[in-house]
Amino acid sequence: MTEKNVYGGGITPSCPVPLTEYPHVLLAHGGGGTMSRMLIENIFVPAFGNDSPAALHDGAVLDLENNNIALTTDSFVVRPIFFPGGDIGTLAVNGTVNDLAMCGARPRFLSAGFVLEEGLLMESLWRVALSMGAAADAAGVRIITGDTKVVERGKGDQIYINTAGVGVIECAQSITPSRIRPGDVVIINGDIGRHGMAVLAKREGLHFESAITSDCAPLGDVVLDMVHAGIDIHCLRDLTRGGLAAAANEIAAAAGAHIILDERSIPVSNPVRAACEMLGLDPLHVANEGRFIAFIPKKDSDRVLEILHAHPVGINAAVMGTVTDNQGGLVTLRTLVGTQVILETQSGEQLPRIC
Repeated sequence: MTEKNVYGGGITPSCPVPLTEYPHVLLAHGGGGTMSRMLIENIFVPAFGNDSPAALHDGAVLDLENNNIALTTDSFVVRPIFFPGGDIGTLAVNGTVNDLAMCGARPRFLSAGFVLEEGLLMESLWRVALSMGAAADAAGVRIITGDTKVVERGKGDQIYINTAGVGVIECAQSITPSRIRPGDVVIINGDIGRHGMAVLAKREGLHFESAITSDCAPLGDVVLDMVHAGIDIHCLRDLTRGGLAAAANEIAAAAGAHIILDERSIPVSNPVRAACEMLGLDPLHVANEGRFIAFIPKKDSDRVLEILHAHPVGINAAVMGTVTDNQGGLVTLRTLVGTQVILETQSGEQLPRIC
């Protein structure tokens, strides 16, 4: 038996868990080691394509080319767990590999820890696991170790995922805010706000004239193409929680730089712009899961745009800002009407539980 996977467009294999042994297809609380091993052997190992005996061990020994590695960790608590353009599984993989990519690293290995709520449908867990396996394959990483815990009904909102990622640094120079210089340009790889609005629409049952899908995607390949092309990348940052505004302010503060963004050059799709206007939201503060900004010397901007435009995640890439040498730690926005305003990070999130 198979079912249509409306998010990935393909066919989702039936859940392999023996339903006669676990009736009602519901995850039970208190299953202990037997339940954990059943999930590992019947859900995670088949979905991740890892048939090594080491997959059942508590840890993994990594065979890395050198000691120049990047390590990151993140947790994902999105609600709802399925949304147009992805689910919490694709989000967990892509969010982690993108953090590694922002360091100039090639993602290699992931761990995955699952906090599962009593009553979670086993079919839902299977779909999430399959999504993670497919996303890992697409990003060129292996999920090699993990853990599961079950919490009481009402204590976990279906599923939370914690990940850690290891990557090998392939950039000769460090990619960090401290390398930002006056005269640098700021390039964004695509239109903003789609992930946050897609999740909000699904959660609240909103229907817009044009469907909005999440931009959730891996960024490692396009970043490594920039690295291998010899681009002197000063800083990278993915635009997740808090959106473009939060990322720009964090970098400005860390670098002691004044960043000027041009609102006219920031790509925003018409559906996202219309949805934000209707709901009183600002797309500059809405989360993304497949967008990043790059700070590079102006002389490299044309080459970077050429590289980005060759990738699906960079088709709408644009130069949308510059760095000056005064008023360090400040971000200003040149608005559509030509005025300049200070762009601050909001004290609270516009959209909770989106990643």
